[in-house]
Amino acid sequence: MNDGYSEVRKIKKNIKNIGIMMITLVLAFVLCLVIDNFFYNRSLIPAIFVLAVYIISVLTEGYTYGAIASLISVLAVNFAFTFPFFKFDFTIHENVVSAVIMIIVTLVTGTLTTKLKQQEAIKAESEKERMRANLLRAVSHDLRTPLTSIYGSSSTIIDNYELLSDERKLQLLDGIKNDSDWLARMVENLLSITKLDGGKTRLVKTPVAVEELVDSVLQKISRRHPAIKINIDMPDELLIVPMDAMLIEQVMINIINNSIFHGECTTTINLRIFSENNKCIFEITDDGKGIAADKLKSILSGAHLTAENTLETKNSSGIGLSVCNTIVRAHGGEILAENIKGGGAMLRFTLDMEETVIEQ
Repeated sequence: MNDGYSEVRKIKKNIKNIGIMMITLVLAFVLCLVIDNFFYNRSLIPAIFVLAVYIISVLTEGYTYGAIASLISVLAVNFAFTFPFFKFDFTIHENVVSAVIMIIVTLVTGTLTTKLKQQEAIKAESEKERMRANLLRAVSHDLRTPLTSIYGSSSTIIDNYELLSDERKLQLLDGIKNDSDWLARMVENLLSITKLDGGKTRLVKTPVAVEELVDSVLQKISRRHPAIKINIDMPDELLIVPMDAMLIEQVMINIINNSIFHGECTTTINLRIFSENNKCIFEITDDGKGIAADKLKSILSGAHLTAENTLETKNSSGIGLSVCNTIVRAHGGEILAENIKGGGAMLRFTLDMEETVIEQ
């Protein structure tokens, strides 16, 4: 099923690239006809086709479509705008020289454009790696805190079991439980980051029913926070979204955990899911105290996290939200956070919806 879905996506991408190339070349050809017939100026025609090749190189992937566009442009100029008109003729020296110059110019333009896109991709990967490194440095510092607490509390119970009152034992065990729960969430975040480790592990998206995803999230949240009320608002129609289900589930759990722990006084979570402009939109709001104004802009980026000064404690989920940002962006989506008038916070993220083919 994954192979079939990947093949469908590859075919769609090729069709899109071919469509961009053909539409751009047709528009360039029509514009050149207009200039030739109404302004009697053929000197601009090669420049227009060079511009068309440049646009194609920017909007498509790789060298192939730019190179094909270069060849088609040369043939179009020779056929329609070079004497003898509406006839291919490469026997005239001027035509041959013009064709060679145009091929060189268009290929160089396409190559430079492709390299520029590659440099942008490398820059984006470097930024993602920098953010991941900051997150891991912050996590490594915080992992020692619950481990030390768990070890200390368990050692106290074992070494002084007969001397401790039942109430004191329960306090220590409750501390161990809370630290273990927080540590489990941290490990889940670490696994999510590792899965997106510098692009070494390729993100594989498969069609997922959003309703099933929500059911899985609610089961895990209800076990951890039985006192929290969660309201669900979803459309009746089935929403199918291509995603890595484990990672998007982690996003939703992180956001809800953040609403509970960071909101401090949160009692109700509202989860609204709807589709708009071929995107699936997930909105999670709470009735807590909201997000501090000085952290609102940086809480998703991880910019506030350093090895010396980390906001990730047992009562907040700064790293969790940074992981959410990384995962959603890796899916090609967007995520934002804002406060709600009257109290509470809202986090929204979007994922692209695509038509999918389900193999029988």
